[in-house]
Amino acid sequence: MGGARRQVTLERTYQATLEELWALWTTKDGIEAWWGPGGFVVVVHSLDVQPGGELIYTMAAKDPEMIAFMESSGQPTSSLHRATYTEVTPPRRLAWHHLVDFIPDTGTYQVSHLVELHPDPGGVRMVLTFDAMHDDLWTQRATMGWQQELDRIQDALVAGRPQAPASNSTVRPSGSRV
Repeated sequence: MGGARRQVTLERTYQATLEELWALWTTKDGIEAWWGPGGFVVVVHSLDVQPGGELIYTMAAKDPEMIAFMESSGQPTSSLHRATYTEVTPPRRLAWHHLVDFIPDTGTYQVSHLVELHPDPGGVRMVLTFDAMHDDLWTQRATMGWQQELDRIQDALVAGRPQAPASNSTVRPSGSRV
């Protein structure tokens, strides 16, 4: 996929602090609390939140209807994902490239993402901008997935306020790298 792609922008305002939202984007517990669309669960294997650092996680369908959908569309019910951080400006900006290598009959490519957090009278306004996928159907799926995930951020905030990491957000698996 060469050249510039169009971008999709989603915005939400949360009744939270910058630090609470930052923790949801940059800690293992935070990411696992909301990442992934409805019907999926995410397990973070490696997290190194710095430019050039990576987020490596498994996303797996957990609900029977999602498992059936994935199987009927020829997709695995579980897949390993890799993102590389390109900008980390706490607690305001987080950018990364996500490697897309899990779509049947489609070559591997990257999708760029940027999250910007802005203080707002109602809490924090979050702006998520990401590249369109390789076609309209997959762009629509990605957009719907992110909309569900942004809803799950609200649910995670209601369930319990995330704690900002004491220092660097590095999480590495014991033993070998995934």
